[in-house]
Amino acid sequence: MEYILLIIATVFVNNIVLTQFLGICPFLGVSNKVQTALGMTGAVAFVQVLSTVCTYLVQVYVLVPLGISFMQTITYILVIAALVQMVEIVLKKISQPLYQALGIFLPLITTNCTVLGVALLVIQKDFTLVQSVVYAISNSLGFGLALIILAGIREQLELVSIPKGMQGVPSSLVIAGILALAFMGFSGIV
Repeated sequence: MEYILLIIATVFVNNIVLTQFLGICPFLGVSNKVQTALGMTGAVAFVQVLSTVCTYLVQVYVLVPLGISFMQTITYILVIAALVQMVEIVLKKISQPLYQALGIFLPLITTNCTVLGVALLVIQKDFTLVQSVVYAISNSLGFGLALIILAGIREQLELVSIPKGMQGVPSSLVIAGILALAFMGFSGIV
């Protein structure tokens, strides 16, 4: 039951994008098409779960025993950068269209604050390894849910007439605000 509550709270109540405002760059940048949003969600989920596990192990078995916890952020960034390079190489080999669709945003996962933020939050919240993995997966689901909803709405907006001043980013920000308000409605669940 504890893990179910953690999943619901992380995906809906404390959505990483809509309530904690982490990952706004890919949220707005890759949300033009649902297909691209799905690819970005998969890439972020893969990197986020792997990086959370790796950074947790580095924290527990290297940084804390050596008394160099102050190196946490720099170490985490290095681990995440290495994992992103691995994902980039694999995507280039397996799915060339997805690799091209993600474009500049794939290398930006290295500095995506959701990935680093989750790795840091896991340590701040003093989670176990299993809780950390569940939290990372849940955050990936929440990120993906928000990204795919926004992409679907933006695809539909291409079919209607929008005032010139509201086209593009302004309408995306208004939609993101409305989504944040909608997700705030889940706050009474957990």
